[in-house]
Amino acid sequence: MWQRGGGLAGGLVLGWLAALGHGAVQAQLPTPEIYTCLDARGRKLTSDRPIAECRDREQKILNPSGTVKTRIGPTLTAKERAEQEAKEKAEQAQRALLEEEKRRDRALLVRYPTHSAHQLERANALDHINRVKQTAQVQVTDLQAQKTKLLDEMAFYAKDPSRAPLRLKRQIDEVNQTLAAQGRFLADKDAEITRVNARFDAEQQRLMPLWQQATAAKPD
Repeated sequence: MWQRGGGLAGGLVLGWLAALGHGAVQAQLPTPEIYTCLDARGRKLTSDRPIAECRDREQKILNPSGTVKTRIGPTLTAKERAEQEAKEKAEQAQRALLEEEKRRDRALLVRYPTHSAHQLERANALDHINRVKQTAQVQVTDLQAQKTKLLDEMAFYAKDPSRAPLRLKRQIDEVNQTLAAQGRFLADKDAEITRVNARFDAEQQRLMPLWQQATAAKPD
């Protein structure tokens, strides 16, 4: 009797272990994926793997409950993939450019928090250039006076310029060359004034809305 009872109990234990093992194996099996899509003819297709008829369109992967687990885009050709990558790079470059513009705007606003601060900086920049121009103009006036004196001396040899001393001719040439160089220098300074004004005008256009935003953000 004891042996028969023991055999029966052992069989029950073995059956229980087998069922437990089967359940463990089932628990380890991957959850099946359900692919679904609408094909080119509008038909709803479902499969346990990516659907070939929908490789050119979006496919949904569903959970066993029917909810959407994720989505996969269309399979691209090499040309389409290259075009997509080029588009993404262009969009990334555009985003980087916008971020750089925002960074520059913030730096500009820190440097010139008000319109008056910006105007003062413009005035100082132009004043520096004009002071340099005034110094150069004084030199031009002195050179012109020297040239007048040398030409008066050269007039003595008007009837026969070949008799004029070589020293006098050389001095006149040197004065003319220096006057030409000063003329180019002054022209460069005039061009610099134009560039400075253009720069401050462009900055002011960028700063105007930033100043307005900063003023609006201040508590009353």
